[in-house]
Amino acid sequence: MKTTRAARVGLSALGIAALVVTAGCSTKSPESGSGGSAGSAPSVSTAAQVKVALVPGGAHPYFQPWKTAGNQAKTDLGLGGMTFDETGQWDQAKQNAAINSLAAQGYNAMGIFGVSPTDINSTFSDLKSKGITVASLASCPAGDVDQASFCLSTEVEAAAEKAAQAAIAAMGGQGVLVHLTGNNVDSNTQRRIAGVKKAIDATGGKVRLLTTITDIDTDLQTAQKAVSDLLSAQGGQINGLVSTAYNPAVAAAAAVKASKLPIKDVAIDDDPTILADIRDGSVSATVAQNPAGQAYVGTWALTKLATGACTVANPGVAIDSGSFVVDKKNVDTYDAERQAKTKELLSQFQNTVLKCKA
Repeated sequence: MKTTRAARVGLSALGIAALVVTAGCSTKSPESGSGGSAGSAPSVSTAAQVKVALVPGGAHPYFQPWKTAGNQAKTDLGLGGMTFDETGQWDQAKQNAAINSLAAQGYNAMGIFGVSPTDINSTFSDLKSKGITVASLASCPAGDVDQASFCLSTEVEAAAEKAAQAAIAAMGGQGVLVHLTGNNVDSNTQRRIAGVKKAIDATGGKVRLLTTITDIDTDLQTAQKAVSDLLSAQGGQINGLVSTAYNPAVAAAAAVKASKLPIKDVAIDDDPTILADIRDGSVSATVAQNPAGQAYVGTWALTKLATGACTVANPGVAIDSGSFVVDKKNVDTYDAERQAKTKELLSQFQNTVLKCKA
């Protein structure tokens, strides 16, 4: 059974409401963030005319905070609509069909996690041609070009390097490490692999990578089987596990705890079971991300672009939404750091990422 994740957004504590109303909306300019070309979307000049769709590639626990944060943004900004659509089933053609359906329903601003990083730019371009404002959230397209207005995502290579460094530290700086991660064809997975390798290389040979296991983030059952098979076959050789995808992290935490093997485990994200395991010491650390911040700040920026109140200073720019090492010392306080990062991101968008009218 898939785990569900509590949406611990805490946005009201950020004082964001006072910030989001400061940039007024005005008539849409020809160089607006949606791409500028005349399309089928009606003219938009106020937030009440903006309907935002947040569109993950499919169902996954990581994205659940998007719903809460998106609805909070709808209230704070006075949007005309907000929806969360996870019906893409991790198939780009099916996600495109869902996106087209949303466009037909009048959603004129979209934050999208593309299923296929190599193909999603064509989807972005198509949406822009229809006059729809689009951002890539939680994953940037593969390569150096992003046809969306901006990408707001975890800098995944840096986050994976942090996780591997935490695992290596827990291992005492030496030994055998295993990396558990997501879809091998996902450019984010390749970046995570590079981040783990960077941390291992920095040990000068003191840490050896036994294996990297990919394609096990589809669901919890897939991850559980992969981890069980790994520990049964090679558990005695392993000193550390680092997971850089959600379901493998949850599966590894439970399996290592049950096995009683002396394996140091570092996870990703902040599933409640992971946090509980950090408190009892069976998991050494995790790296929390900022999905709520992605959805809230992404929605704010999409609204400003859709109304023409702002344009993008550097179209296609990628912004790191933040990652945070959580261990026993800060497991009860780390969310304050994440909330502060979200507030910082909003200020960054207002002051440097976007060019807004006075």
